[in-house]
Amino acid sequence: MNTEEMTAKIANGQGFIAALDQSGGSTPKALRGYGVEDGEWSGDDEMFAQIHAMRSRVITSPCFGSGKVIGAILFERTMDGSVEGKTTADALKARGIVPFIKVDQGLADEENGAQMMKPLDKLPALLEKSVGHGMFGTKMRSVIKSANPVGIAAVVEQQFAVGNQIADAGLMPMLEPEYDITAGDREAGEDILLAEIMKGLDALSEGRKVMLKLSIPVKAGHYAPAINHPNVLRVVALSGGFSTDDACERLAKNPGMIASFSRGLLQDLRKGQSDDEFDGTLGSAIEKIAGASCAG
Repeated sequence: MNTEEMTAKIANGQGFIAALDQSGGSTPKALRGYGVEDGEWSGDDEMFAQIHAMRSRVITSPCFGSGKVIGAILFERTMDGSVEGKTTADALKARGIVPFIKVDQGLADEENGAQMMKPLDKLPALLEKSVGHGMFGTKMRSVIKSANPVGIAAVVEQQFAVGNQIADAGLMPMLEPEYDITAGDREAGEDILLAEIMKGLDALSEGRKVMLKLSIPVKAGHYAPAINHPNVLRVVALSGGFSTDDACERLAKNPGMIASFSRGLLQDLRKGQSDDEFDGTLGSAIEKIAGASCAG
């Protein structure tokens, strides 16, 4: 797939984007969930080898290339690795799946009810490498924890500033100002968040497209104005800690949003499953998530 084909796939594809980008501190937890105990690896190289084996098993599963997964978000080491003798990006594209790369370097300490991204000092080099690997887009995460207008505005401003840098490098930026689903004031905060997002979208140059990755809102249909904005290629939803069933039920009430789930996709997979068990479990999750993504 070339860039034009990948753009059309993300804009119009009926399906969802898989999040396979756990990294750093989240990797041991992801491995334990998969049934790999801490004693089965030693050091970062062995840890990342274990997680790459899991991701490779997911990517090569027949159901993953069924057409219902239209994109996949990768961690840098996964992008640097190979699947069945091909680069991971090429292995995905061979299955009709558009590759994205996680580019943030973690979260800063909480301030004004939000965690912005740490300084992205490695971003220029990573963008250059990602273009060389044939990646389509990027993803970067901030977290909002309360309805603090100052914190929310700062998060959104940073996301759009970095997003413009990414677009200038020739990649599609996926902005992710996640709202913590456990926050008691989330409904009020999502009103503030939407207003700030719309300001950022209106300020983009004509023809510049971005994607948005957002928590499934408290109010169904809340992000419709962003979904319909001419500068938005697609709006995707993160599962945010909801179970697969709960996330899918909530997502189905939000026409125009499609899923970009990690936990909701992978939570029932185990290393010890036979290939048939693994493929059946993954296939069931894919069917459920794709159905919710297309419900609107």
